[in-house]
Parts: sequence; C-alpha cells; structure tokens
Amino acid sequence: MDGSSAAPRTPMGRVAMASMAGTVIEFYDFFIYGTAAALVFNKVYFPELGAAQGTALAVATFGVAFVARPFGSILFGHFGDRIGRKRTLVSTLLLMGLATLAVGLLPGAGTLDIWAPIILVVLRVAQGLAVGGEWAGATLLTAENAPAGRRGGYAAFPQLGPSIAFALASATFLITALTMSEEAFLSWGWRVPFLASVLLVGVGLFVRLRLEETTTFRQSSGRARLPVAEALRRQPREIVLGAFIVTSVFAFFYVGVTYLTTYGTAELGLPRTTVLAMGIVGGVVFAATTIIGAVASDRYGRRRLVVLGNVLAIVVGLIAFPVLDIGTPWAFGLGLSLVLGVVGVAYGPVGAQLPELFATRYRYTGAGMAYNLAGVLGGAVTPLLATQLVPTFGGFAVGLYLAFVALVSTIASLLVRDTRSADLAEDPVGARV
Repeated sequence: MDGSSAAPRTPMGRVAMASMAGTVIEFYDFFIYGTAAALVFNKVYFPELGAAQGTALAVATFGVAFVARPFGSILFGHFGDRIGRKRTLVSTLLLMGLATLAVGLLPGAGTLDIWAPIILVVLRVAQGLAVGGEWAGATLLTAENAPAGRRGGYAAFPQLGPSIAFALASATFLITALTMSEEAFLSWGWRVPFLASVLLVGVGLFVRLRLEETTTFRQSSGRARLPVAEALRRQPREIVLGAFIVTSVFAFFYVGVTYLTTYGTAELGLPRTTVLAMGIVGGVVFAATTIIGAVASDRYGRRRLVVLGNVLAIVVGLIAFPVLDIGTPWAFGLGLSLVLGVVGVAYGPVGAQLPELFATRYRYTGAGMAYNLAGVLGGAVTPLLATQLVPTFGGFAVGLYLAFVALVSTIASLLVRDTRSADLAEDPVGARV
C-alpha cells in the first residue's frame, strides 16, 4: 500500500462541502456564459448577423466547450489517477477562473473585429477543458471517502453544483438587469457576473486546499501508467453505456438552462427579468429532485432511480413545450421546472453510479470520459438543434427529440448492473484483465 494511507482523514462534512463548493463555482462560470450567449453575445460579438443567425452562432460557441470536455476529462483524469484527486481539482478550478475572468474583460467585435469571437471561442474551450476535469474529481471526493451505505446521499453534494450554479447565475443576471438600463446591460453590465466569479474562485481554492487526498486513492496500490488506455482496454462497455445513460440528463438540462432563456424572450415574448426569475425557481426544483434521487438511491439502488428518471423524462419531453407555449410567466415557470426537475431524479444517483462502475486505477478518467461524452451527445447537440427545429416545426419538435433521447438513456440504464453495494477498493465485476 501507499505509505500516505496513514495520512489524517478529512471529516466527511468538509469533504462534502468542498466538493459542492467547487462544482458550484465551476458550473456558475460555465452557465453565466450560456446565459450571456442567449441574451447578449449575438449583439456584442456577432452584430453583423441577424437576430436568429447571431443567436444560433452564439449558442454554437457555448457548444464548443462540450467538444473540449472529453479532452479535459482525459487530460485532468490522467493526473487525477496518477498524482491524486485533490491537486488536480485545484488545477481545474484555477483554469476555469482565469478563463471566465478573461471573458469578462474581452472587448466586443466593435473593438477587436474578427478577433473578438475567435478569442471568445478559445476561452470557451478552456472552460470546457476545466469542467471536463472537474465533475469526475468532485464526485470522487465523496464516493471515495463516504461510507458504502451512504455514497448516494453524499454524492448529492457535488451533484447540487449545477442546480445551485444555475440559480445563482440567473439571480446575478437578474440583479444586473433590474439595476441598469438595457443599454448599460449590453455595454458593460453583462460582464459583472464574469468578473464577480473571481471572488467565488478564491473561496473554492481556500476550501479545496484544506482537504486531504481521498481514502480509497491513498490506500490503493499501484497507478495506471496511461489511465485512458487502461480504461478503454478494460471497461469500454461501461464508458459507452455510462455516456448514453447520462445523455438525457444533459439534453434536458442544457435545453433548460440555455435554449429556454432564448425561447422565453424571443418566441414567447416574455420579459428578460421574468425568464431569469423563473430560472431561479427552476434551479431550486432541480436541486430538490437531485437530493431526493441521490438519497433514495442508497435505499432502492442507483439503477432503479436512474431508470425512473429517464422514463419520467420521456413523459416530460412530450408535455413540456405545450405547457411552455401557453405563454404566461407561470406557464413558463412550470414548463422550465418540469424540464429541470426531471433531470435531478437521474442526476442525483449518477454521482455515485459512474464512479462505482470503474476501478480506482483509472476511475477519474473512466467516469469523466463517460460523463463528458454524454455532454457532447446531449448538451452540445440538443440546444443547437433546438434553434433549427423551432423556426420550422415549432417547440413540440424539440420535445419529441428530448423524449427520444430519454428513451435511448432508459435502454442504456437497463443494460448496466446496480452498483449500490460495490466495493470501490476492488476491481468492478466484468472489467477485462
């Protein structure tokens, strides 16, 4: 065993809060870009294009990060599996913080011409790399430290990051929108959430630097020389199935946090402040269902809860846009809450399920690859596809597509074993030698 196994163990409460704090900050930085892309970037960085084309291209720059995320999971997964979870997570937080600050300082196309959108894309790639390395490491903080019978419940903490971050991002933009004119918001107000993230990153670094390495990693013997190669050789099935299991989560979530912001203002004619306020409500609903799903998975099993969440998502996909198209603020809030709320049922348990599928030697890499491949399939493609479907076929076409994605995720969920009783110190059942 590694001699560092005798190092003091960080209290579980501190581990849980550190995992949540980091994911809140990283996803806050990630989401404020999405909100700004939906509300502002078409005017600031693509002013020569029409409203529809400018919005589509702005949303496309949001999707670029999803392409980078699998590479981030491989890059940071390599170091997370080789040198440890803690030091790697400090690096992802720093990269995200610097990239987000740079976006907040980046001049528009009126100043830098074509270089403005080019630099914007580069910074978005950096954000994608950071988030690609963040999620797996944060979930391993809880999974590899928590008692076996409570891994699902503790997994709720890092899984709360996206819901809290979305509510926080919506609240930040709402405050700026309420306290300044439209002209001021477009000129400089949208930059405030990006610049303010520096304070959050400082808090996150303080919390994470106080952690010890995870118990399972310290006690494991040997390190994978090339974690990505070992993960692909020994557990390719789990990587692929894990990706399809989470694809529905990403599709619904990123339609909710990015595309519906545009849909509410441009298609339904709702005030931007109303849409942002309902975003806060949706984030709270998502947080509640995430906690319920995670805690329930300790009693009923990861597989059952993930299957349930994906089956419910099929139904929500079919009814969400008819509800949204009623066109009132409360109908928008209900539709958004349905889209985000159903995500949490499956997303809560996934924080324990994916780490439990892989061996310690390449767990950071394997879980991260599965999760971030799902990000490409669900998070990058779906919002961009929605911008093309709605003008021709209407919102219900997006709902049909979401229901189809949920069906695929349901099938994938049924093809994996339940991992609730998995021993993280042992190789998973079915791993190739």
